[in-house]
Amino acid sequence: MNLPEPRFLDERVAQWAEIKPDAEAMDYLDRSWTWSQWNDRIRRLAGALTERGIGRGDVVAFLDKNHPACVELTYAAASLGAANAVINFRLAADELDFVLNDSDAKLLVVGAEFAPAIDKIRDRLSHIEHVITVTPDGGDGDDYEAMLAAASPVDRSADVDPGDVCIIMYSSGTTGRPKGVELTQANLIAHTVNAHQGFEFDEGDKNMVSMPLFHVGGMSYVQFGVYDGIPSVMTRDVDGAALAGAILKGANRTFLVPAVLAKVLETGEDAVKLFGALKTYGYGASPMPLPLLRQALDAWPDTDFVQAYGLTEVCGVISQLLPDAHRAEDHPERLTSAGTLVPNAEVRVVDPDTLEDVPTGEQGELWFRTPQLMKGYHNRPEATAEAITPDGWFRTGDIGRVDDGGYIFVEDRLKDMIISGGENIYSLEVERVLAEHDAVVDVAVIGVPDDKWGEVVKAVVVVEGEASEAELIAHARERLAGYKCPKTVDIVDELPRNPTGKVLKKELRKPHWEGRDRATV
Repeated sequence: MNLPEPRFLDERVAQWAEIKPDAEAMDYLDRSWTWSQWNDRIRRLAGALTERGIGRGDVVAFLDKNHPACVELTYAAASLGAANAVINFRLAADELDFVLNDSDAKLLVVGAEFAPAIDKIRDRLSHIEHVITVTPDGGDGDDYEAMLAAASPVDRSADVDPGDVCIIMYSSGTTGRPKGVELTQANLIAHTVNAHQGFEFDEGDKNMVSMPLFHVGGMSYVQFGVYDGIPSVMTRDVDGAALAGAILKGANRTFLVPAVLAKVLETGEDAVKLFGALKTYGYGASPMPLPLLRQALDAWPDTDFVQAYGLTEVCGVISQLLPDAHRAEDHPERLTSAGTLVPNAEVRVVDPDTLEDVPTGEQGELWFRTPQLMKGYHNRPEATAEAITPDGWFRTGDIGRVDDGGYIFVEDRLKDMIISGGENIYSLEVERVLAEHDAVVDVAVIGVPDDKWGEVVKAVVVVEGEASEAELIAHARERLAGYKCPKTVDIVDELPRNPTGKVLKKELRKPHWEGRDRATV
């Protein structure tokens, strides 16, 4: 059914509640809601927020594992012109303290299992006036359900504008304190429309929502099913049992990180067969090693694979490698690309020193312009001005190139580029090669100081089985130019990561660069 494009975030739920009130909208654990029931919950929540003084320009916050209440809070707050700051539940106490205070949230909905962590820092949360506890099953002691039951429904406020911020998502903070990315209703709707290709739904489909909702891979992805009026099956966790349970409930479209595929393939024939029920497997948020991707394409010949490349600042997806390109025999090299731009987006590849565009095929910093682009960083006008040019281009900090067919190749992060003897070396390229070694299960490549070359390549790897430093260096030398190859390899038990799973290269570089000039961020 072709409906007019919505202007407001809560609009689609209301439309489906009118068109098919008794059809399933959301399934979670042992509960489910129809579109009519879900719309009523959102309107009641809007009433409850209004009663507690939440209005246009205010911020509320949500802290829990995946829960439909997070999406309800986003829609209800948006209908009042307020924003939901979705907080990473993996944060430590001092990080929670910083993010909640930085967000200016006046009300917090917190999962029961995380309530003790909030209790410990409650006296330091200067803005929060109300703390509401929510449970996974909605049973006894669920303040959130009690609040909804007691509230009167409230419609969207008359003064709400599509340009109002509706979500604040905090960056991972690999280089310091995280920044709150302000996404507007117009941003999120534009993303849903533009990035929809490859994630189309048919009647009878169900959308599996398993990526954490504090990540755009969760919060932006859930919008696709809502936009199309397709039921969503939300899992609380991203483990094998939860994902299998969702598939057994009929979920057949999803977006997950590549590591999930690797786990499924390792688990065995039954798991591979079960995941064969997926019509679409979208993946992103981290690189997919080429050997793993080829193995997955062989294992699931009837599944459409969609790679998504993007950033929180553009609501998620800015380019896609679509299903046909995954299986195109005439351009196998494009399997390592991030695909082509979504509609209504532009890309530039810019020399970071001269700020001039580089020729087609050459490397530079990727800049994007799109209606999906964030309003800015919360309370950080200087950081916003550094990231967004006066004419609306977003400077990603990613190094990449665009081929003559418009395919985008992401080579590295600008800050991770290694300069050895005047040559630029992109750590991601070296990491991809090392990841192809059978024994390597995790890898990070950094630059370390060298008296002759300025800096040289070092690899830090986690292995299963047998693999020596000399063997891994030889493996790289067979596949890379000599100057790109690691001069040393450290084999460790695990790599340091932040709460969202990103490798903390700063920590890996720190012991090598202490007392020297190169920044360790």
